[in-house]
Amino acid sequence: MRLIAWVIRVLVFVLLLVLALANTQTTTLNFLAGYAWQAPLILIGLAFFVVGLLAGLLSALPAMLRLRMENGRLKRELRTARETPVVVAEPPLPPLI
Repeated sequence: MRLIAWVIRVLVFVLLLVLALANTQTTTLNFLAGYAWQAPLILIGLAFFVVGLLAGLLSALPAMLRLRMENGRLKRELRTARETPVVVAEPPLPPLI
């Protein structure tokens, strides 16, 4: 199964590499206020990929930090629960008649 996964990864990588090498022509990207950026198409695609990746990581950061804090709190509670001795309560004796 691992071999099949690696074969698929290599095929996707080769496909993307061929696609990148086939799109090296210069492209103009027009921004607002008359700004323009001329660069190879693959470089523009890579820049937008990196910006999207950073935006995704930044949006996931608060949830990751909250989960880490909760995980630490639960670990402390578990450690405290393991360190406290367990007191076995004996059932009450039946009344003597």
